[in-house]
Amino acid sequence: MSKIDKKSGSCICGSVRITAINPSIKVGACHCGTCRKWGGGPFMEIDCGTDILFEGEEYITIFNSSIWAERGFCKKCGSHLFYRLKETQQHMLAVGLFDDQEELVFDNQVFIDRKPSFYSFSNKTKNLTEKQVFEMYGPL
Repeated sequence: MSKIDKKSGSCICGSVRITAINPSIKVGACHCGTCRKWGGGPFMEIDCGTDILFEGEEYITIFNSSIWAERGFCKKCGSHLFYRLKETQQHMLAVGLFDDQEELVFDNQVFIDRKPSFYSFSNKTKNLTEKQVFEMYGPL
């Protein structure tokens, strides 16, 4: 996996600042129903692992979105911050939070069979269906 040293960013109001150490440069899109309800479209994210520094943690609200994951958002401005796996604390951060996006590459899409027909990306990406995701990672 291609890595960079550090990426920083913030929510809309700046109350929550984020520094990700060695995040992926690969952007993914999730088309599951929960992600689409959360943001009105696919969740565009970067896998940032577990080495994340948050400033303004008192402004982060956590929503328990499933038995395996939770979502964080800024309680001041409502910005979506992350999708986090409970067991491993692996963070998928919203790509739009980051100040520098020049090195990023749109690489993969998951729950592609759940994507509604009214939008489509032209990028060539690795695409996984809901069944393939569950086969890879088990019953999330």
